[in-house]
Amino acid sequence: MEVERGGDPGQGKGANGQKNLSRNDELAAGLRRRWQEQGVFCVNLISSPGSGKTTLLQETLRRLQGRVRAAVLVGDVQTENDARRLEPYGFPVRQIVTGGTCHLDAAMVERHLEAVAGPDLELLIIENVGNLVCPSSYDLGEDAKVVLLSTVEGDDKPQKYPGIFRRAQALVITKADLLGCTDFDPDRAVAHARALNPEIRVFRTSCKTGEGLDDWCAWLEAGVRAKQAQARGRGK
Repeated sequence: MEVERGGDPGQGKGANGQKNLSRNDELAAGLRRRWQEQGVFCVNLISSPGSGKTTLLQETLRRLQGRVRAAVLVGDVQTENDARRLEPYGFPVRQIVTGGTCHLDAAMVERHLEAVAGPDLELLIIENVGNLVCPSSYDLGEDAKVVLLSTVEGDDKPQKYPGIFRRAQALVITKADLLGCTDFDPDRAVAHARALNPEIRVFRTSCKTGEGLDDWCAWLEAGVRAKQAQARGRGK
């Protein structure tokens, strides 16, 4: 198992942290240009640990089989467990083990990209390390940051972690089948998120019942179509 050695949990602090962020932004800009030229729609999934990112990805990949040429990069501090869960769906998957770093960065993505990115790639999904703080500051060249919030968490998470909710293009509420079993109020959570980011797109989903998953996948496919059209306009 290859372990990344590119940073440490505190690398966003102080002068060295600013230098790291600047270098990261340069690499991310290069990745973004590449994906613009190739027509690849890239999303960066960010959430607390245990919110259901990998389960959402399993159901997403199952629905996208035969519809979109996708690939997945999965970030975790340790183990290749999540990549193994995603491999049966027939898409290229690569685990990035950070070895302690609490987020992915553009250099990690660049190093592992060739393992999954074929010439016909249309959709790249990056599952970031479970953390609502550090990943929000590191641009990976994505078209959209997507923040997940499960119904077993507090509905005040947008107030507690405003950075990611301000930066995200979409909010996916997961585990909707458990509504009523906890005190989570989805309307209150959405109101808190939209107070920070009025344009954020919201999906309420359950991987047990299938609620909201078709709308979520349709949003991804629309992003792919738009990105492909832009690339054709540039003469891909």
